[in-house]
Amino acid sequence: MGDAGFFKGTSADQDSRFSNKEKKLLKTMSFPPEFDKKVDMKKVNLDVIRPWIANKVTELLGFEDEVVADYAASLLEEENIDPKMMQINLTGFLENNAKVFVKELWNLLLSAQNSVGGIPAIFIEQKKEELRKKREREEAKRAERDSVMETIKRRRNEEMDDLKEERKSRFDHRSRSRERRRKSYSPSRSRSRSPRRHHRRHERDSYHSRHDDRHRHRESRRRRSPRY
Repeated sequence: MGDAGFFKGTSADQDSRFSNKEKKLLKTMSFPPEFDKKVDMKKVNLDVIRPWIANKVTELLGFEDEVVADYAASLLEEENIDPKMMQINLTGFLENNAKVFVKELWNLLLSAQNSVGGIPAIFIEQKKEELRKKREREEAKRAERDSVMETIKRRRNEEMDDLKEERKSRFDHRSRSRERRRKSYSPSRSRSRSPRRHHRRHERDSYHSRHDDRHRHRESRRRRSPRY
């Protein structure tokens, strides 16, 4: 237990278990210039960094490995984070991809400590882009829905117009038919087309006229005859 307490929290230079191999690697390996910049982990939101670590490890390995992802995330919880040592420690798991992984991770940490909420700027831009695409999809769906409704409305109006036109056509046809029947049975046309009917009517009028004359003549004689 005493040895464990001694090793806990010690650096590579203080820990006797570390050989000069790590020091030689630090001198022989090449590191990007970003590793010379310091990161204040108190300003970094680790909750948004951990999902990225898990996804990146899966991308580099070609399969999901929670052990490597958890180990890489645990390296960010140390007091004095050294990206160069992180690359050396992760080389055994990620091999040549360790350099790419730590470089991208360190750039995210540098961006996060200078951003509001400790979130890397690229994450914020990705979220904005995701929201923009979502809004565009919703607008496209809304426009498509409005187009369908407009098409339905236009077809309905066209059907109503056709129905009105058909009713009007039927009404006009019936009106013309009634007008033709009315003209065909008018008295003037009947008289002109039927002389016999006109002659019969003339005879009937003459008969009534003669009958009325005889009746008036009888009445006149009755008045002149003396009464006994």
